[in-house]
Amino acid sequence: MGMLDTVTVLGEVGTGAVADGTSQKLRLGRNKEQIVGLAHGRYAEASTRGNLFMAQAIVTAPVIWTTEAGTGGPLLWNGSSTVKASLLAVGFGAAVVTTVAAALGITGGSGQAAAPTTTTAIDSSTNLLIGGASSACTPYRVGTTVANLFFMPFADLHTGALTVDTSNMLWIDLGGLITVVPGCFASIAASATATTWVGNICLIWEEIPV
Repeated sequence: MGMLDTVTVLGEVGTGAVADGTSQKLRLGRNKEQIVGLAHGRYAEASTRGNLFMAQAIVTAPVIWTTEAGTGGPLLWNGSSTVKASLLAVGFGAAVVTTVAAALGITGGSGQAAAPTTTTAIDSSTNLLIGGASSACTPYRVGTTVANLFFMPFADLHTGALTVDTSNMLWIDLGGLITVVPGCFASIAASATATTWVGNICLIWEEIPV
C-alpha cells in the first residue's frame, strides 16, 4: 500500500474584516473548531436567482387523498421538461372550521403527462423574486389527477370553534423532502374530506434545472 497524501488546512482564530476578492484563512474557534455562518437568509440564494415560487389557494372542504377528483390545493403540476420542483414549505390558516376531524398533508403521483382536468385557477401565485419570471410548473387551486400514490400528513384540522382553537396560522418546513419531476404532480390533500373547512393554503417550491 502506498502512503496517503496529507493535506494541511490553515485557519486563523478570531474575527477579521476583509475586502471582496481577498484570500483568507479559514476561521477557527479557540478549541480549533471551524466556524461557519450563513451570509444571508436560508432561502435568499434561490430567491435572488428567481428560482423560488409561491402559490396560494382558498380551499373549501379539501378532499380525502384517495379521491383524485377535486384534489387540492394548491395542486402543482410539473408539465415542463426543464425543471424539478423541490417542495420547501406549506403555510395555512383556517377561515371556517371543519365538522369532520382530519389530517392535512401532501399527496402526489406520476404519469401526469397531460395537465390535470377539471381545474380551477389558482387564487394567487408569484415568483418570490418580485417581478421575476413565471414558474415552469403550473399551479391550480384544485383539479382531477391520475392516481394519488401517497399521503404525507403535516398538520391536523380541528372541529372546535375558531374562537377557541389555538392553532392559528401554521407554517410547515418541508425542507425539500418531496421532488416533483417532469410529468408528475403534488398537492395538498386531507386524510378525510374536511367537510365545511375553508382555509388559505400556500405552497413554496424551488425550481431546479433537470
